[in-house]
Amino acid sequence: MQRMDLEAEQRQQSGKGVARALRRSGKIPAVLYGEGKSSLLAVVPADLIKILKSESGENALINLKIKGGKSVETRTAILRDFQKDPITGGILHADLFEINMNKAIRVRVPIMVKGDVPEGVKLGGVLQHNLREMMIECLPSMIPDHLDVDAAYLKIGESIHVRDLQVEQGIRILEDKDLAIVSVAAPMSEAKLEEILAGTPAETKEPEVIGKKKEEGEVEAAAEPAAGGKAGEKAEAKGEGKAPKPSGKEEKKETGAKG
Repeated sequence: MQRMDLEAEQRQQSGKGVARALRRSGKIPAVLYGEGKSSLLAVVPADLIKILKSESGENALINLKIKGGKSVETRTAILRDFQKDPITGGILHADLFEINMNKAIRVRVPIMVKGDVPEGVKLGGVLQHNLREMMIECLPSMIPDHLDVDAAYLKIGESIHVRDLQVEQGIRILEDKDLAIVSVAAPMSEAKLEEILAGTPAETKEPEVIGKKKEEGEVEAAAEPAAGGKAGEKAEAKGEGKAPKPSGKEEKKETGAKG
């Protein structure tokens, strides 16, 4: 595990105004967390970039030298998080975490695929890197820069899973053992590729309604009498107790007959 030096200065104030003033002076605000307390610091962003570009990257152990007045205090820390400017990419803020070298910590470690070109790829298969980092637990001194996976022997349809990974004693993998790290998939046919590129939707069947046993015709036939019955009942209810009104012509006819 690589160790990197980082100088920092204690600061007493916080806030957006203080952060802006620090950045104008060529430094950025940082916070050191540990043992239930936090310390406000100011660091040079170029020193943090140097750490991030090292082989260990974010998992590098940091010899943090904190200047407070005339005294200098050294602590061991690790970079937990940092914020970047979305436009310039420069680091705006950093969070450091103080560690105990005798106590295990959890970190994410990158996975690197090594070895020759896999056998399956030589036959036209496609190498898929499914898992690019892994959560582990170990003592700070045992944190590896990366975990290596040899995929040279993989054939088409074969995979290397988390359970197949060999690590040093004292390192505990915290990922699901059935997760695939790398695999070699079968080559895609030209027709399938054209279909995906063209965006042609696959044929879909109308979902069958569970419990639907009668045909639509039977349902309609069964519904008609019920509807008719209700209409008849309403018509009868409207005309109930009312005699039909004779028309004017009928009255004239009857009058003429009498005369």
